[in-house]
Amino acid sequence: MHISIIIPAYNEERLISLCLQSVFEAIAANRDFGFTHEVIVVDNNSTDNTAVLAKKAGARVIFEPINHIARARTAGAAAATGDWFIFLDADCVLNEKLLADIFQLIKEGKHVGAGSTLLMPGLPWWAQAILNFWTMLSVLFGWAAGALMVCNAKAFREIGGFNLALYAADEIEFSQKLKKWGKTHKLKFKILSSHPLETSGRKIQLYSGREVFLQFMRLIFRPYRTLHDKKWLSIWYDGRR
Repeated sequence: MHISIIIPAYNEERLISLCLQSVFEAIAANRDFGFTHEVIVVDNNSTDNTAVLAKKAGARVIFEPINHIARARTAGAAAATGDWFIFLDADCVLNEKLLADIFQLIKEGKHVGAGSTLLMPGLPWWAQAILNFWTMLSVLFGWAAGALMVCNAKAFREIGGFNLALYAADEIEFSQKLKKWGKTHKLKFKILSSHPLETSGRKIQLYSGREVFLQFMRLIFRPYRTLHDKKWLSIWYDGRR
């Protein structure tokens, strides 16, 4: 089995090295599965040293000029040669036990894909409450967080990949399409929870509570306009790092 780990990255010079180190260490710790792998970093038009650092760490780097998360993931998938794709955000630390859970799921052959619950160290109480609410929804409805999405490569291609009209929350629609494909092929979709993925809580550090609240309100009251126009998604696209 050949696994493609795809990491979209925009101006991630502060965190990309740590992310890739965790990926390669997790792969090494799980070599007994006998899987081969490739690690692809999609430089999403960065203006810093993201691409240089990714190459230095041992990743294959490709370039996507349009700053758009769904396009970056799609470019990575187009370049990938794996039987399975693991989409991982560049501000994450992949632990070896979570990767073992993913590899075991792939080995068993009963699933079309998976997501993971998340761990964000150091959050204030209100942000932790939001994360807890998301976790409840994720597990209840089978929605993968964008920080980690696992899928069968054949299924990815047959469902048409990610919706390029969306600038955020494409992972929810993607999860729904994967589950539908899986159902027709008698395969399950699972949110892994035993070993949560550690991801950065930097949005909470970089944005005020008021900014986060306003973004949340835009998503609730104007979801279509907000998700289809990145000028309304400042927390994702204003470049603050």
